[in-house]
Amino acid sequence: MAQKRSGSPLDKAKLAVYFAGASVLAGVLAAGLALPAAGALGLTAKNTAESFNSLPANFEAPTLSQASYIYDAKGGLIAKVYDRDRTIVKFEDIAPVMRQAQVDIEDARFYQHGAVDLKGVLRAATKNAESGSTEGASTLTQQYVKNVFVEEAGDDQKKFLEATRQTAGRKIQELKYAITVEEKLTKDQILTNYLNITFFGNGAYGIEAASNRYFSKHAKDLTLPEAAMLAGLVQNPSAYDPTLHPQAAKERRDTVIQRMASLKHITEAQAQQAIATPLKLKYSPQQNGCITAKKGEGFFCDYVRNVIKTDPAFGKTKADRTKLLSRGGLKIYTTLDPAVQAAASSAVTGKVHASDSVASAITMIKPGTGRILAMAQSRPYGLNAKQHQTQVNFSVGNDLGSGGGQPVGSTFKPVTAAAAIEGGTPPDQVLPSPNKMAYPTMTTCNGQWVANGDSTQNESVSEKGPYSMQVAMNKSVNTYFVQLEQKIGLCPVATMAGKLGLGTQANGQKLQQLASMTLGVLNYSPLQMADAYATFAARGTHCDPVAVTAVTYGTKRLAVPKANCQQVMTEKTADTINTLLLGVTQDGTGTKAGLTDRDSAGKTGTTDAAGFTGPMNAWFTGYTPDIAASVWLGDPNQGHTMLNITIGGQYYTQVFGADGPGPIWKAAVSQALSGTAPSSFNRVFIPVPKPPEDKNKDKNKGGQAIAGQIAGATNGGITLPPGFIGGNTGGNTGGRNGRAGGTTTNPTTGP
Repeated sequence: MAQKRSGSPLDKAKLAVYFAGASVLAGVLAAGLALPAAGALGLTAKNTAESFNSLPANFEAPTLSQASYIYDAKGGLIAKVYDRDRTIVKFEDIAPVMRQAQVDIEDARFYQHGAVDLKGVLRAATKNAESGSTEGASTLTQQYVKNVFVEEAGDDQKKFLEATRQTAGRKIQELKYAITVEEKLTKDQILTNYLNITFFGNGAYGIEAASNRYFSKHAKDLTLPEAAMLAGLVQNPSAYDPTLHPQAAKERRDTVIQRMASLKHITEAQAQQAIATPLKLKYSPQQNGCITAKKGEGFFCDYVRNVIKTDPAFGKTKADRTKLLSRGGLKIYTTLDPAVQAAASSAVTGKVHASDSVASAITMIKPGTGRILAMAQSRPYGLNAKQHQTQVNFSVGNDLGSGGGQPVGSTFKPVTAAAAIEGGTPPDQVLPSPNKMAYPTMTTCNGQWVANGDSTQNESVSEKGPYSMQVAMNKSVNTYFVQLEQKIGLCPVATMAGKLGLGTQANGQKLQQLASMTLGVLNYSPLQMADAYATFAARGTHCDPVAVTAVTYGTKRLAVPKANCQQVMTEKTADTINTLLLGVTQDGTGTKAGLTDRDSAGKTGTTDAAGFTGPMNAWFTGYTPDIAASVWLGDPNQGHTMLNITIGGQYYTQVFGADGPGPIWKAAVSQALSGTAPSSFNRVFIPVPKPPEDKNKDKNKGGQAIAGQIAGATNGGITLPPGFIGGNTGGNTGGRNGRAGGTTTNPTTGP
């Protein structure tokens, strides 16, 4: 009988070499990785020492990127946002069977050895020598250290490659630091950190995210088969992905179960029962970012993220703020009122379709607080252009066709009126208000705006003064407000605009002192306009818009932006503006937006664009004592006018602020305030100006024009003296060309 050969001389030599190498390595490790040993591995002592010195000072609790959560004012979840989907959990919040499965398959002697498993090194060296394979001997602690370096690399490809380099120098770094970690942390702490940092595939970082991704449950609730599958994933999340390779995933799971049985951590009966169990996935897709927000809340969610990225309250530098957001782990509580948001979203999407050539946006604010209650628009949040989705937030003016925001038209006129009244101009001021006029030279804060020959005119040829401020506001008379602006100068108007939050346009440019400023040629957003008008509603108290009420990181509470509320005009001035704008919704261009069950005030606005004929943007900005809201309607790309257009299934020959945005505003505010007690403004008495003397004494012609105009104004319910009701086709009760004592010569429209 032939005798069995014990192996060739070459095999014996190879085996001897591996044993010798393993012994040398074991000696180096046992000595604490003394620096002289590094030379034998191809590194100089100097370079290795510098490498050690460059290691992070503390790996006890590494900063791990995890998910942040954004909540509405009622505590409802708006969205979960993250760079990496991870939720850090404590040791006791991980099922014991999960902890055991991970140890058994990755490092069975984890609780017996130190940072380096010398038996594992020898075993691996022997097996590699015999088979020519490359079995590793890394302990769970070493894997944890490597994962920390990978985590710190983030999306930096260069740092990632450095963290995963398979070189002797890198291995020494990891081994040296693994020893330090073992000195400072308990085994349970290391295992917990490992399970929180490890990648489990399909965008799931850490055991809590993995449990939710594959089984839609918390890590503390995992069963034996589930835990075994997750533990098996760590070695190769792609190859063992149960959603793509279920058979491979089950085989790997069963290997983990058999390993646990062989180590006597489960019984053979438990193992066989677990192996017979199907995978039973209950997969939860990644729900990342504002795109997952419901009820049109995606734009507000995105706005909140931008606040954190840009507001110094969250960090002095851009890098600090970016790091805060990418690190995650934040709970962000916001001002969004879900009921008001639902009202805003319903109103804007109900009257303007996503597929329309124009879009609409609305922002709603609580007066006297700065709190943003709602932010909605007609086009849904997302990236699918075929479904008319967009990530451009029209409410804040980002990247619109004009570079940010849109011209606000006549909604700026109350700013001019507030500046004039605050400066002492009486609210019964009468001005000539011709039908057409050239812009005059005006004073500015630093000199003069010099007339350049440009001119402006009123909406219709019949619209010519003289007019009182109330009638001019109701009818939105351009020339009246240009003359008022000339009377007081541009500086008070610019100053008032700044106090109302309009000192900087939506595109980031500073307000320009122009003669046409009062006509709304500057670019603002619905958020800015709602904020400005909220100041009137709050009787002159302006507050900066705020979206975030609190941010927590674990047990730490972070600073948040303040509303900085302050009185910027007298209560009397604000009350006077409120009285004037009440007239707009009751008898002026904004009647289609007026509420019947409570006081409401506001102003329409419409703008054209150079080279185009017809309305380009339409606005209605208004308020009650409880809510201020601004609605914009137009083509985001500023390529089409609103002439002969269908919006929301309704055909319009042309669109103005009254018949486009006005009804949206009314629907949103009515629903938002439904069921609440109505509140009222503090109205002021605005004297009715004495009509100019009628030199012709021709009373058969119905009296002076101004008498009819004044008769058309309600002045907050003031009864006009006898004899002031005169016939005049320029009178104003029903809208653009009023009916007081005369006939309406044109359809009711609003500028």
